[in-house]
Amino acid sequence: QVQLVESGGGLVQAGGSLRLSCAASGSIFSRYAMGWYRQAPGKQRELVAAITSGGNTNYAGSVKGRFTITRDYAKNVVHLQMDSLKPEDTAVYYCNARLLRVDWSTSDYWGQGTQVTVSS
Repeated sequence: QVQLVESGGGLVQAGGSLRLSCAASGSIFSRYAMGWYRQAPGKQRELVAAITSGGNTNYAGSVKGRFTITRDYAKNVVHLQMDSLKPEDTAVYYCNARLLRVDWSTSDYWGQGTQVTVSS
């Protein structure tokens, strides 16, 4: 089982940048696909960006070209660099770790969330 702790959220003006970090512990970090999700008030949680155990990345269309997900295997950390932030990026951001087993079953683990607020 993996434990996740997010950091780096806060208040920023539109056009600004923030960098979120998610520190993982308790299991073999390299086995997990990692992702960042967000949930705005009254909306469903949505995938923002993901990175596989092999380093392949995927982004939601709304953040492509503005956000970058990376992972540091030595430090067991995944980052989300968010540039050119917009008010619609305001949400609670959650770190996710997904373990895919050989029988195709999966397990998901979540961090506690970090608030990102973008003012106009």
